[in-house]
Amino acid sequence: MITLFAFNTEQAGKQDLTLWYTSPAATWTEALPLGNGRLGGMVFGGVGKERIQFNEETLWTGEPRDYNREGAATYLPKLRKLLEEGKQDEAEALAQTHFMGRKSNEEDYAQKKEAWIQKVKATQMGSGSPARFNYDDSKWEEMAVPASQGWESVGLEGLDGAVWYRTSFLLPKQWDGKDLVLELGRTRDDDFTFVNGKLIGATQGKDISRHYVIPKAQLRKGKNFIAVQVLNYYDKGGLTGVKGNEQPISVYPEDKATGGPDRISLEKPWKVMVLDSGPPSFPQYQAAYQPFGDLWLNFSGHGAPSDYKRELDISQAVARTSYTVHGVTFTREYWASAPNQVIAVHLTASKPGQLSFESSLTSPHKKSANRKVDNTTLALSLQVVNGALRGESFLRADAKGGKVTVSNDKISISKADEVTLYLTAGTNYVKYDDVSGDPAAVCQEALQSVRHQQYEQVKAAHVRDYQQYFNTLSIDLGKSSNQLLPTDQRIANFATSSDPSLAALYLQYGRYLMLASSRPGTRPPNIQGIWNDMMAPPWGSKYTTNINVEMIYWPAEVLNLSPLHEPLFDMIDELAERGRKTAKVHYDAPGWVTHHNTDIWRGTAPINASNHGIWVTGGAWLSHHLWEHYLFTQDEEFLRERAYPVMKESARFFTDFLVEDPKTGWLISTPSNSPENGGLVAGPTMDHQIIRSLFKKCIEASEILQTDQGFRAELKAMWPKIAPNQTGKHGQLQEWLEDVDDPANKHRHVSHLWGMHPGEDITWDKSPELMQAARQSLLFRGDEGTGWSLAWKINFWARFKEGDHAYKMIRMLIHPAASGGGSYPNLFDAHPPFQIDGNFGGAAGIAEMLVQSHEETIDLLPALPAALPEGEIKGVCARGGFVLNMKWGDGKLQGLEVVSKAGNRCSLRYGNRKVNFETQEGKVYRLDRNLKLL
Repeated sequence: MITLFAFNTEQAGKQDLTLWYTSPAATWTEALPLGNGRLGGMVFGGVGKERIQFNEETLWTGEPRDYNREGAATYLPKLRKLLEEGKQDEAEALAQTHFMGRKSNEEDYAQKKEAWIQKVKATQMGSGSPARFNYDDSKWEEMAVPASQGWESVGLEGLDGAVWYRTSFLLPKQWDGKDLVLELGRTRDDDFTFVNGKLIGATQGKDISRHYVIPKAQLRKGKNFIAVQVLNYYDKGGLTGVKGNEQPISVYPEDKATGGPDRISLEKPWKVMVLDSGPPSFPQYQAAYQPFGDLWLNFSGHGAPSDYKRELDISQAVARTSYTVHGVTFTREYWASAPNQVIAVHLTASKPGQLSFESSLTSPHKKSANRKVDNTTLALSLQVVNGALRGESFLRADAKGGKVTVSNDKISISKADEVTLYLTAGTNYVKYDDVSGDPAAVCQEALQSVRHQQYEQVKAAHVRDYQQYFNTLSIDLGKSSNQLLPTDQRIANFATSSDPSLAALYLQYGRYLMLASSRPGTRPPNIQGIWNDMMAPPWGSKYTTNINVEMIYWPAEVLNLSPLHEPLFDMIDELAERGRKTAKVHYDAPGWVTHHNTDIWRGTAPINASNHGIWVTGGAWLSHHLWEHYLFTQDEEFLRERAYPVMKESARFFTDFLVEDPKTGWLISTPSNSPENGGLVAGPTMDHQIIRSLFKKCIEASEILQTDQGFRAELKAMWPKIAPNQTGKHGQLQEWLEDVDDPANKHRHVSHLWGMHPGEDITWDKSPELMQAARQSLLFRGDEGTGWSLAWKINFWARFKEGDHAYKMIRMLIHPAASGGGSYPNLFDAHPPFQIDGNFGGAAGIAEMLVQSHEETIDLLPALPAALPEGEIKGVCARGGFVLNMKWGDGKLQGLEVVSKAGNRCSLRYGNRKVNFETQEGKVYRLDRNLKLL
C-alpha cells in the first residue's frame, strides 16, 4: 500500500499535464494563460510577431463612491404588499424607480447627453455632411459589418461616441420604381440613417432591429449611398448584426415579386469615420474590469518556420514556443512569477548571435503613452477614461551578447545569444476606498527583485513557489491514444472517443487557473479570472454572486488548494463592511447584505433590472465558503476570529428581513427572485435554502465556540419556521412558494437545487423524496446549457450518484465551444463568450464524482462512471479534516489511505459497506477494498 500511494514531484511530471498546439493562436481564446494571482498574460505564440496580452487585477473603471440609494427602505413595505397581492409588474416598476442602487454620474447625465447629441447631430446638415450623396469618403478607414462584439472588436477598441458609416449598392434595373427595405440589424445604441443624403429613419435603443423603407423617389439609377450616424454611449458600439430569425443586413424590394436578385447583402466592409469620441460619462451601476496592454515582439525574417510547437506545462506553470527558421531553432519560455511579481519571457536560439527583434508596449486605453526609463527599460503609462485609476507597466531587457537599445517607444535587441524580458505592472488602487497608491513604485520594486538574479534563479523560484501548491494533488483516470494529439484536436474528439486523461487534465487545469488567478494577498478572480482583452468586457467582467463567484471557489478546499481561498475571504470582509450600509439604507435592517453583483469598489446595492437585481442572499451564500473552509481545515481559530463574526452578521440581517407569509404562516424572503428567472417575487426556494443553511451553520459554530447563547436560541426558534422545500404537481422541487413551475422551462439557472448542491439541505440520507423531486426538476431543465450551467449540472448529477449522466455532462463541457457552451481551444470555458467559472465548476464536479463529504459520512466513488473504470487520485480532501489517496480498477475500489489532519472520528462508505474509526492528528490510516483497516 505504501508503494501504491507513493507520490513525489517526479511522479507529478509523468501525468498528462500539458496543453500543446501545432500553430500560433489566431484568436484570444486560443492563446495560453499565465498568471501569478495579480498579473495575467495571454501568450499567442506568434512567429514573426508575438503578442502577450496582459492584465493587472486592479485596473477597473469607476471610482470609490456610495452605491446605495437613500430612502429606498421606505418603499420596502409597499413592495412587499404589491407582491403579496400578485402585482408583480407594479412591484418591479416601483423597485426600478425607487429601490435599485445609485448609478455613477446619474444626477446631471441627461442634460449633458442631450447637449452632446445636438452637437454631433449638427454634422448631419450642410454641404460638408457625410450623409450627402457626393461626399468624399476616400480617406476613411474600412470596417467589417456587422461586428457582433461591437466596433471594439474590429478596430475601435475602447471607443464610445459618434461614428459615421458609409457604403453603397447598385440598384438593379428590375428594382427601378420600387420602394426598398433596408435591414440594418441591431445598432448600439442610436442611429440616424440616410440614403442619398435624406433621412429615412432613426431609432434609439440597442436591442431593436432596424427596418427602414427607402421610398423609390429617393433612389437613383446605378449607385446609391447609405450613410449611418451611430451614437454609442457606453459598452459595445456600432452595427452588431442580427439575432434569431431577424433579417440579415441587406436591401431588398418591399414588393419581392419583381424579378432580379432577392436581396443585396450589405454584410461587407463599410467606410467609417470617428466623429466624436468624447460622449459624457454614462451612468453605470458598477465598474468594469479593464485590459492593461500588450507586449509585442517583432522578428524580421521569421516568416516560414518548421517544427512549430507551442505548449503550456501546468506542472511548472511555464509556456513555451519553439520553431526552426533557416536552420536555427528558436525557443521562448514564459512564466508569471509570484515571488518576483513579473511576467518573464526567456528567448534562446540554437546558434549564437541569432536573436534580433524589437519589443514594444501598447494599450487600448486612449490616455496611454510610452517613455524610456533607462538603457534597458521601457515604460507604459495609462489612465482609465472617466475613472480614478492610473497604471504603469515596465519592461526590462536583460541580454547576453549583442546590443540593447531603448527609445521612447521600443526596445531593440541586436544579435544577442540569449534574452530575458521582465514585464510588470501596477496601479494606484490600494483598497475599495483608497486610490492613493504609486503604480510606478510597484513596477520598480518588482524589477529590483530580479535585478541581480540569473533567469534560471527567477524561474526556479517561480516553479518552487508554484509547485508547493500544485503538487498537493495528482490524478490519473487512464490513458488513450488521444493523448498523442494536440489539445484542440482532443477537445474536438472528446465527445465521441475515449480520452479519460483529458478529464484528468481538465481537473488539473482548473487547479492551474486557480493558482494563476487567486493567491493570498491578491483579489479573487472575477467572472473572467484575471484575463480580459476587452474595454467593454462581457458582463463587465464583474463578480456575479448568484452563482459565478462561488463556483470559482468550489475546487479550493476539495482539490487541496485551501490557502487560495484567502482572496475570497478578503473580499467577503470588504463586502460585509460595505453591506452594513446597504442593509440599513435599503432594508432598515441590522447586519450586512449584498446582492447579485459586485466590483472592485465593493458595491453591495441591488443593480441592473429589478426583475433580477433584487436578490438578497449573496452574502449568505458567500458565508457558506467561510464555513466550508472550517469544515475542511477544522481551523477553530479561523472560525472564531474570521468566519463566525461575518456569518453571524449575515444571519442577523435575515432575522430582521424575514417576514411571515399571511397565507402559510411560514417565514419568507421578500422581495427577492430566483436567479435569474421568474422576476421579482415573494418566497423563492433558493433563498430559503440558503438562509436555513446559514442559520444552521451559525447555530453549530456558536456551539463549537461556546458563545452567543441568546442569538443561537433566536436562530433555533426561527429556523424551523422558514418556508420548507416543497414538491409540486409535476413531481418537481418547487422553485417558488407557489406551484407555478413550467416543465418546458429550460433556463440555464437551476437555483432551487442549491439545497442539494452546493448545500446540504436535501440529501439521500435525510430526504430521499426531495432528492427525487430535485432530480425531476433537473430532468425538466434538460442537459443543455452555457458553460457554467453545464458545470453545475455535473455536480448535481454527481450528488444524485448517477456517474454516467455526470460524465455525459463532462463530455458536453469539454466540447468545441458553440452557442450552448463548451470549451475554447485553450480549454477556457465558454458561456459563450468566455467565462472562467465553468472551468472551476467542472473541476469540482469531477472530484464530486469521486469523493463526497457533505454528509456525516465520506462517500467513496459515489458517482464513478463506466467511462472511468481505472484510476487513482492522491491528495483529494474531505470535510472533517481528512486527505485521501484512493485507487480503483475495473470500476471498483482497490485501496485507500486516509490522512487525519485534525484527529476527528472518520466515517467512510463505499457502496453498502461502511466503517467508522477514531483517528489521531497527523496519522495515516490504510484500508483495503472492503474498507478493512490494515
